[in-house]
Amino acid sequence: MAVIGGGNAALCAALAARESGASVTVFECAPHEYRGGNSRHTRNMRCMHEAPTDVLTGSYTEEEFFADILRVTEGETNEELARMVIRESPNSVAWAKSQGVRFQPSLGGTLHLGRTNAFFLGGGKALMNTYYERAAERSVNILYDTEVVALDIRGGRFESGRVMCKNGKPQEFRAKSLVIASGGFEANLEWLEEAWGEAARNFIVRGTPYNRGTVLKMLLGAGAASIGDPTQCHAVAIDGRAPKFDGGIVTRLDCVPLGIVVNRSAERFYDEGEELWPKRYAIWGRLVAKQPGQIAYSIIDAKVLGRFMPSVFPPIKADTIEQLAAALELSPTKLSETVDAFNRSVTPGTFNHQLLDDCRTSNELKPPKTHWAQKIDTPPFMGYPLRPGITFTYLGVRVNQKAQVQFPEGFSPNIFAAGEIMAGNILGKGYPAGTGMTIGAVFGRIAGKEAASVR
Repeated sequence: MAVIGGGNAALCAALAARESGASVTVFECAPHEYRGGNSRHTRNMRCMHEAPTDVLTGSYTEEEFFADILRVTEGETNEELARMVIRESPNSVAWAKSQGVRFQPSLGGTLHLGRTNAFFLGGGKALMNTYYERAAERSVNILYDTEVVALDIRGGRFESGRVMCKNGKPQEFRAKSLVIASGGFEANLEWLEEAWGEAARNFIVRGTPYNRGTVLKMLLGAGAASIGDPTQCHAVAIDGRAPKFDGGIVTRLDCVPLGIVVNRSAERFYDEGEELWPKRYAIWGRLVAKQPGQIAYSIIDAKVLGRFMPSVFPPIKADTIEQLAAALELSPTKLSETVDAFNRSVTPGTFNHQLLDDCRTSNELKPPKTHWAQKIDTPPFMGYPLRPGITFTYLGVRVNQKAQVQFPEGFSPNIFAAGEIMAGNILGKGYPAGTGMTIGAVFGRIAGKEAASVR
């Protein structure tokens, strides 16, 4: 069998297929040093559990996990597939451990993930290195710098394909079955612009530059049923100074709930304290994308330092709000007015950045800040420029519980999909932190096992 892709879902599929006795070749379009797709930038996976574990506190039930998905997607999810992922999540963690993956206790602060997400020791890069080591030990054939450039699909069945090798020569390949785990199209800036218009030119791609959606277009062109909206994506607010591609998780900013966010006109535009950060951080990319110039600014003061994971870039600091505004190239008068209005509206409460506390603004302030509202009054004052950071897109292919891709003739007998390319079946919009890795792990193993059974 053949696997297209080189991230979490692809390697889970390859390893699961080898466990089932199949001969496996993996086509990874990235070079060896950039293998792993977006998965190498990750930190954790969301996991259901009924009781505390070695790396998770309390309990996180199926119903609570599904309620989180339902809330962020606003009902745009396939409940059957979502619940299957949730129920399989503990088995995926156990399976990862059996492959040699190590986990650590979750982090605190604004992440609020100690109860819900299992963190990889060493992050996603360590996870992927472990999977690649196991693949090598089990004689999985890994071909790097190998891009799939054509697929022959007839009546919903894979017949053959063509790859462009590192030497620049095309080569045909055949396999009894095909697992496609090649990600979304977030690194295809032209496709993003088709969906978003000129605003997409100011987007930053947090992950791999190799996820251009080439294989996704092939599938859709061959009649595969699509799922998801091309404008929906995992998009977070990241440091506006990040590189265009591959900045990774170190460019994310978790200080948004602890201060205020203003646009280029120095005006607030959304409730920064609406919900716990892991349930809302993935809406902020879209919010910033809708602002003039696709830029915004997170404004905090010295009181909240040490309560969030900072960006890899240092904050812009000043002794006064007016000086900070000038450094951010905002109107000093307008930013001062916005901060003063916010400070006047803050009502007394007990601040606790790890809970939905009672620190809020009065009804007069629009938009309100529902939680973690504290006056911005303690110098030095700090600001971070924010840009939309695209992680992965939700447009993908429709699958069933066996990870089979749907075509007009029915579900394919030998084409399977896992990971970002099918995540839109579960994530119609929004994002609970760590869910993408869970989807990839669960559907990767299913796809690998099912593909290995094709005769």
